[in-house]
Amino acid sequence: MYYLYILRNIHDCLYVGQTNNLQRRLNNHHTGQGAKFIKDYGEFELVYSEQFETRDAAMQRERQLKHWSRAKKEALISKDYDLLKKL
Repeated sequence: MYYLYILRNIHDCLYVGQTNNLQRRLNNHHTGQGAKFIKDYGEFELVYSEQFETRDAAMQRERQLKHWSRAKKEALISKDYDLLKKL
């Protein structure tokens, strides 16, 4: 199983990533072994995740979300699917 995830840091910035072990990846982020973004901006919370059968599917979704506007990501996080469609 593979995961796409979105983290929000204490400065309200969003980070999009993917992994094959979500809990391990979150632990890595907490211990400073994750992405530079997390090291630079500290505390964060998991605000969204999706599961995929293949790494390719998770990576494709990650690329898609990284090109989305902040407003579109926020609509996804809040599960406002009507707004998401409009954006």
